[in-house]
Amino acid sequence: MNWHTRYAQQANWTRALRSYIFERTDLQNAQRVLEVGCGTGATLSTLPEGPQIHGLDIDHSALVECGRHAAAAWRVQGNALDLPSPDRTFDIVYSHFLLLWIGDPLRALQEMKRVARSGGYIIAFAEPDYLQRVDMPEELIPLGKWQTDALRRQGADPGLGARLAELFFEAGIEIRETGTIQNTDHEPSLEEWEIEWEVIESDLHEHISKQELRRMKALDQQARQQGRRILYVPTYFAWGQA
Repeated sequence: MNWHTRYAQQANWTRALRSYIFERTDLQNAQRVLEVGCGTGATLSTLPEGPQIHGLDIDHSALVECGRHAAAAWRVQGNALDLPSPDRTFDIVYSHFLLLWIGDPLRALQEMKRVARSGGYIIAFAEPDYLQRVDMPEELIPLGKWQTDALRRQGADPGLGARLAELFFEAGIEIRETGTIQNTDHEPSLEEWEIEWEVIESDLHEHISKQELRRMKALDQQARQQGRRILYVPTYFAWGQA
């Protein structure tokens, strides 16, 4: 599984939202910007020249690859629960598909607020709620349950997205806007579909038989070809000020 390809796919899902929020948070005039959980640099690599860009991740190997995709970024290995930065350092602090993977997401948001300057912006671009996932036709409903169970086994909170605004409030962040990402509902390309199935197979191969996975993949492909496939995971965003 090429995880940078997956992260780049996720970054494409939020491209319009990031443009919208960064315009309202005055990214072009920011001096310092931090992405918490930057991974391989899928979103850092899209930021414009101007601000001093910082990326933090707990995974050293991801940071090494981040250096290839976002060479201008200052990279540091660290934990989102204890950010290695002084108070009030950054104009914008953001995360992207991160908080569901954090054991204490409230603490992570409090840390993001701590390192943001007074009046600076804290952004969570994308946090899904897999507990409200919709799969059609009904033969594919088990696939969603399997993936939700797989997230729990990996230590994630599959329902975190629905609590995002509440977490911002508890962290003392003054919310400016929150809601669900409005997708364009375009038909996924064959490449996008194959990436999805790489993730599914990576998550489930130790728990679901190869035969059953092949059956589900064939059902999925057939439903898409017939125009009957619906897959919807409500994904939430929130942004506010310190």
